[in-house]
Amino acid sequence: MPCLLVLLVVGFPRLVLVLMWLFSNTLDRAYHNLVIPLLGFIFLPITTIVYAWMVSQGMPLVGINIVILIVAVLADAGSHGSSVRSYSRRA
Repeated sequence: MPCLLVLLVVGFPRLVLVLMWLFSNTLDRAYHNLVIPLLGFIFLPITTIVYAWMVSQGMPLVGINIVILIVAVLADAGSHGSSVRSYSRRA
């Protein structure tokens, strides 16, 4: 079941963010206003999910948790980079 959840987060991160906002208070516990999750929804959705999960579980942002957060940022950056590359090939 956790592998299915990871595939869902990686495949449809914006849908997962909307479902997290509607059905849980994870985003409310991690972020105290609406601006940061909204920007995360647009630019870095996987990073927003991972950070909210870590903060809501009380995980310290040191050691392996920072590595997990950096991997999430790289996954978001890779998704933006691949879309730019495919757009430039079509043009």
